[in-house]
Formats: sequence, C-alpha cells, structure tokens
Amino acid sequence: MKTLNIFYEEPNSDRWFKQKRGGVMMFALQLMQGLDKLNIPYRFNDFSYAKKHPEECVCIIGKPHLLFNRQWKNPILFGPGTYSHPTDCTDLFTKYPNVKKFIVACDWMKGMFSPYYKEENIVIWPVGIDTTKWHPTIKSSEQPIDFLIYDKIRWEHAYYEKQLISPLINKLKSKNLTYDVIKYGSYTHDILIQKLSRCKSVIFLCEHETQGLAYQQILSTNTPILAWDREGYWQDPAYYPDKVKYEPVNSVPYWSDICGMKFKNIDTFESVLSSYLKKKSQNYFAPRNFILENLTLEISARKYYDLVDALSESI
Repeated sequence: MKTLNIFYEEPNSDRWFKQKRGGVMMFALQLMQGLDKLNIPYRFNDFSYAKKHPEECVCIIGKPHLLFNRQWKNPILFGPGTYSHPTDCTDLFTKYPNVKKFIVACDWMKGMFSPYYKEENIVIWPVGIDTTKWHPTIKSSEQPIDFLIYDKIRWEHAYYEKQLISPLINKLKSKNLTYDVIKYGSYTHDILIQKLSRCKSVIFLCEHETQGLAYQQILSTNTPILAWDREGYWQDPAYYPDKVKYEPVNSVPYWSDICGMKFKNIDTFESVLSSYLKKKSQNYFAPRNFILENLTLEISARKYYDLVDALSESI
C-alpha cells in the first residue's frame, strides 16, 4: 500500500485564525481522519521527503500558495479548495505542468472548470463526514421545535430577509409550526448540535454549495432537510455578474429523495412544505442512510487513495 504525501498549510493572512477550522482545512483534517480509520499510511507536510523523492505524487489541498512558493518536481494532485473560479489561473496546466489532476468538490464545479482546464484533467472528490460525531444520539427524546432554519445566505441578505426568510417564517406560523434559527459564521459545532437536538427538521438556506459540510453533518444525525435550491447563476460577487456568468449551481450537491425535499422559491415553498410534512409523518426520510452509503470518512478516504493510486500508475 502506498504512503500518501499530503500537504496543507494555512495562507499567511489566515495564520491568526488557526483556532477556527474552516471548510478547506476540514478537507485535509477529515481526509486524514478517514485514512487513519482505514490504516492507510500518509506523511503530512513532509517537504524534505517529497524533495528527495521527486517521482512520488504529492497531494496539495487548499489555497494555491503551496504550489506557488515551492519548486515542486513531483507529479501533483491539486485540490480541493484551491481556486473559486478557473479565471484565477487560466494557465494552470501550462504554467505548472506537473499538476496532473485538479480536484473539485462536486459535479457543477466540474462543469464550471471544464471549459478552461479540460474535462479529463478534472476529478470530483468530496470529503467524508464524521458519522460518529454527527450521530442520531445527539437528538433529544423530546424535539419541541419543528424546524431549525439554517441561514447561510451570504450575499444580499437584507433582500432575501424580506423576500424569502420572513415570508417563509410567516408560512410556518400560519401552520402553527415552531422554529429556531442558526446563522452561518456565528456558531460553534456545540451550538449547532444543541439546537439540532431539539428540532425535528432543518430548513437549509444557501445560494449554492460546492460540498456543503454543514448540511451533510445535519443529515448524518438523521435529521431530514427542506432545502432552498434556487439553481440559477453562481452568485459570488467577486466574479458575478461582471466577470463570470455560470449556471446552474446547486445548494445541496449531494442528495437523494431520502434526504428530504427541495423548493426553488417562496412561491413553491408552501406546497413543498405540505408534501414534506406528509412524507415525514410516514417516516419516508432516512437521511443518515444516504451519508452512510456515500459520504463516510472511510468511503471518502478510499476514493482519495484510489485517485492517487491511479495517478501514480498513469505516470
């Protein structure tokens, strides 16, 4: 069995925030956690070894400064968590010819990168979810709250507060459904677990996700989700609408019918809500099964190992 050479490092500007584990850092940490569970060996940030063994593949996760700042001779598996859009580095494969494969987290991202990086150079890989930490046992025997509204609307929040969130809450009230709210960026995992324990379901509000660790952690607790999936254009204001117009995107890129239901806008919310409540009363949803079959730490780590193995064999 090959020993993987994994590299991840916070950009200098983020060094002060090491206590806060962001999504990109979780790609590296949860990959290594999965490899540990499978007893797959790896070296972490062993630059000296990589330099002495230029024939071995290296795996660079996260922001691209690690690629830029070192004179790599090794073949490179690059990503995920590197560029938001390929226009950040359109000449990646010519400028860095030893980058052999570029990892993105989901299918719609591959569609966005393919015209620039060629489809054959791009592979999809999602990181796994810690199904031991995010387990149904966190749920209280009494769940007095019908819905936890998970608010991850990042742009034009005031607009969506008026056009989506408030009308949505009014519709819940009209049906005598209770709710609580949690806002992205202003909670710890402990707070999420505490709130989640008291809620029967979650309403997930986000313009789009490349993977969506939070909603997948929620699914892992066997809590079904009613997800706003607006589709449409990628909304990042650093690119849209002046530099980039790409569609369609997805708010829940890893999903099946047993996870819950999706609604496109406030006009469709009420009818979808009624269908959702009916299915839930019939115990139709089994969201943890979806995670156990597709997104555990072990499944994800094995897929990553297979990517490295295939790349090593092809060189």
